[in-house]
Amino acid sequence: MGEPIKQAHSFQHITDLAQFPDKLRSGVVAIGNFDGVHRGHRAVLDLARDEAAKRGVPALAMTFEPHPRTFFRPDQPVFRLTPSHVKAEIFEAEHLDGVIELPFTKEFAGMAAEDFVKDILVGRLGISQSITGYDFHFGKGRQGTPEFLEQAGEAHGFAVTIVGAEGDEGGEIISSSRIRAALSEGELAVANGLLGYRYFVEATVQHGEKRGRELGYPTANLKLADNCELKEGVYAVQIKIDGVMHDGVASFGRRPTFDDGAPLLEVHVFDFTGDLYEKPVTVCFVGFIRAELKFDGIEALISQMDQDSAEARAMIASMRPLSHLDQMLNAGG
Repeated sequence: MGEPIKQAHSFQHITDLAQFPDKLRSGVVAIGNFDGVHRGHRAVLDLARDEAAKRGVPALAMTFEPHPRTFFRPDQPVFRLTPSHVKAEIFEAEHLDGVIELPFTKEFAGMAAEDFVKDILVGRLGISQSITGYDFHFGKGRQGTPEFLEQAGEAHGFAVTIVGAEGDEGGEIISSSRIRAALSEGELAVANGLLGYRYFVEATVQHGEKRGRELGYPTANLKLADNCELKEGVYAVQIKIDGVMHDGVASFGRRPTFDDGAPLLEVHVFDFTGDLYEKPVTVCFVGFIRAELKFDGIEALISQMDQDSAEARAMIASMRPLSHLDQMLNAGG
């Protein structure tokens, strides 16, 4: 459990450039999709914050909604690690002054790279410096390469910094696609290591079939995004309810023993009594226990749930210390 943590600064989430405040002009802007806001992304954000402090100007992130890959391939939407509001929470926890969330529309996708620089970065935002990752491209046909941005900065009078790839402990590049793949394979320790915090989801508790209550394991039922590719199975979790963290065990899947229905996250909160219906909660994934199974009968299922609960308690008791992001995002507040 943790005490609510207060943010010491005023953070702004801007979705309309017409509402961009003058006090945020001349800032240092980190630009990218930032899905997951993983360790590699935070190397970009940390540099933006440090450079902004040196200049005495705001530190901002710029990102895009929906994810460009989802826009171009709507039939194959990207498994989002951090939806828009979750990304904003992480940017705030990283002590940026705000995020500029640009709508990725057909018109925006067709904007020339030079117009993006001239009309948005210079004209609307008046940036003093842009910071991007080595693989960031922008503008129609991805014509806005890192080299293009450096030349544009020279022409328009703002500094440009391109940040190289960030490697993990084994030297492999940290990327959102690696994290998505790890989560889809149940490799939670790998995903959390690359993120630098525990993967978490936010949702509102729904009414369910009440089966868990009948089995002695009442659950909070949560509907995750349709394009969530988290491996179906049982996890050790912590769940934030009304600003307080509780330990638990969760099953994500289709309940093959019962109805084999649509995927649902069902969280059993240890040593908890109370009504959770319609409450917004945050579920942090601590460890993967096993894949989803179909049982021959209720007794076998209950016996396995007893084992899962014991393993979840053990995992949580031995989990690594919280990172600063875990503390800011999930340990209250």
